[in-house]
Amino acid sequence: MATLSLLAKYFILAFSALFPVLNPLGSALLLLGIVGDAPAPVYHQVARKVAIRTALLFVVVELVGAALLNFFGISLPVVQVAGGLVLAAMGWGLLNRPDAETDRGQGDVATTTFESLQEKVFYPLTFPMTLGPGCIVVMLTLGARASVENVTGDVIAHLGILAAVLVLSVVVFYSYAYAPKITARVSRQTAHGILRVVAFVLLCIGVQITSNGVQEVLKAALKP
Repeated sequence: MATLSLLAKYFILAFSALFPVLNPLGSALLLLGIVGDAPAPVYHQVARKVAIRTALLFVVVELVGAALLNFFGISLPVVQVAGGLVLAAMGWGLLNRPDAETDRGQGDVATTTFESLQEKVFYPLTFPMTLGPGCIVVMLTLGARASVENVTGDVIAHLGILAAVLVLSVVVFYSYAYAPKITARVSRQTAHGILRVVAFVLLCIGVQITSNGVQEVLKAALKP
């Protein structure tokens, strides 16, 4: 009973902490702006690849992320600064992208294949668009918190976090695979407007993450 309680505790904790930062529905709108009017099978292939890579990257960060940062001498505030700048750059690029680049005609649909998008699957579709620096910081924090129990408790806590990661990856898959259908009843002009708003929010998130990282770096630097 205690085992199930601990498993559920860390599952709920990880899911509730990661879902708002992951924001799969908001990222699906960004995916729509990047991929454009591609056929449904292309969206399904991209969604599957991104979901798998998101799960794997979460697992790597959760299990060895802190050790890797310590090995390279990188602090969490530095990750926040660098990752926030990347997110802000993505948001700025989408915010200023001409409508023509996201408004593909029917003639372009046939030429849009998964092969033409494959090199974008990890960067920028998986990182940092889906799993950004905010997710990495949250996952590192969860991993550290899950490592304060006894050995059995640590294993169960990490299993709860991994279960939440799997569920979130499934949510990412369905959000991305059906991104066109999610916005099917929205007019093209409205979709462009929503994309601009989401891009602006992404820019603001990037700036906020960078600001938090800079504050922590300055605190550490000015500490007597």
